[in-house]
Amino acid sequence: MTPREFSRRYSALRRMVDRRLATIVTRGGPKDLTDACRYVLAGGGKRVRSTLLLLSCEAVGGRLNDALDAGAAIETMHNFTLVHDDVMDHAPARRGRATVHIRWDLNNALLTGDTLLGLAYRSLLRTRSESLPHLITLFTTGLIEVCEGQALDLEFEDRSDVTVDEYFAMIEKKTGRLISMATEMGAIIGGGSRAHVDALRLFGHYLGRAFQLQDDLLDVVAEEKQFGKTIGGDIIEGKKTFLLLKAAERVAGKDRILLRKILKGGARGLGSNRSTVSVVTALYRRTGVLDETMDQIHRNTRKAVAILDALPAGRSTAMLRWLSDSLVHRVS
Repeated sequence: MTPREFSRRYSALRRMVDRRLATIVTRGGPKDLTDACRYVLAGGGKRVRSTLLLLSCEAVGGRLNDALDAGAAIETMHNFTLVHDDVMDHAPARRGRATVHIRWDLNNALLTGDTLLGLAYRSLLRTRSESLPHLITLFTTGLIEVCEGQALDLEFEDRSDVTVDEYFAMIEKKTGRLISMATEMGAIIGGGSRAHVDALRLFGHYLGRAFQLQDDLLDVVAEEKQFGKTIGGDIIEGKKTFLLLKAAERVAGKDRILLRKILKGGARGLGSNRSTVSVVTALYRRTGVLDETMDQIHRNTRKAVAILDALPAGRSTAMLRWLSDSLVHRVS
């Protein structure tokens, strides 16, 4: 397949997911709630998790249609986490649109997130598979781990001594678990062997780690219009990212004092946000942290792609390789 054919295939899979998501919210509920749920699910996005689930199913010999309800379920769960994340982060926008708590209000945002989670389970329960009890268990365990990861991220806000190892433990729950869960569930629905299921779960684990590291990197190197969020937002908020933690290990003098202040409470109050972000980004570059982050992204992606050698050769396995490479080079 050519790059153009890969891209067309990815777009076709996203459209399949979008069409299924459009049917998830039923008529007849409270207007604000149903409107908000539809608003969130129609908000676009890369549909990475659902596409990975579909491709993982097909890669082990399964049929896409058998995995579509589960793909919609995992995408709906992901959007549930985003709605609640936006509330916790006081975020005004998501994907270039007002967040739910801004467009409606806080109470409706909380109810919208809760409802999306219920809709995710209802979609999953439509999956026709002898392994449905196991899928529900994976889905539930994954949900708990994502919430644990978010809780760790919140705890880290009040700590200035977070380690890189703790950071990786956090992102493996908050970000990585949904991705590894998607690939594992797809393999199970597709009837994959134990070896293939294990391989695809591990593939998702490494890809999820690379995905979050790329998000951390884009926060300081992306174009704001393409990124859809404020550049340097993690620095302003004092988020314990790989870049900030690594840089804090390497600096001394005034640079160390600056980063310790950011680790303790973010960049607000240290002068112009734009100026502080510029100074810290230059510091990341000077200490080699930007290069090391890119190296970590490529290293984890290579590990993920190497695992795909254990799968049968075919179009979907090739698509998983192409998608992995595309995520490394994304700009948003």
